[in-house]
Amino acid sequence: MTALGWVNSALLGIHILSVLGLLALLLLQFKKSPRKIHPGALHSALTALVAGLVMVGIRTPLHTQNPDKWPVLNNGWVGVKFAVLAVILVLIFRNFKKSEIKNSLWLALVGLTSFNIIIAIFWR
Repeated sequence: MTALGWVNSALLGIHILSVLGLLALLLLQFKKSPRKIHPGALHSALTALVAGLVMVGIRTPLHTQNPDKWPVLNNGWVGVKFAVLAVILVLIFRNFKKSEIKNSLWLALVGLTSFNIIIAIFWR
């Protein structure tokens, strides 16, 4: 495996852990009253975004080196995942400093994060 392949694998691990960390931090607020956005949720979402963008950027040189092992990315899949994560980040940024968030916002964040995970698993 080339150096870029190792970097891509490491970034994939970071991306997966970041998204799972975001979901875990949101779910930790399940029984809390009032619910608020944990600072780690913002960091997890931003880390997932940066790792995902770098993986997309690395994919073209990997495809050029070995097209059989690294097929071209599905831009629709990448675009939907990016859009969902962008909406999550906007919602987190707008409500980060509030002492309490609505249940509907919390449910939307959990739902969008879960949807992003489902897209990653089932749509390739």
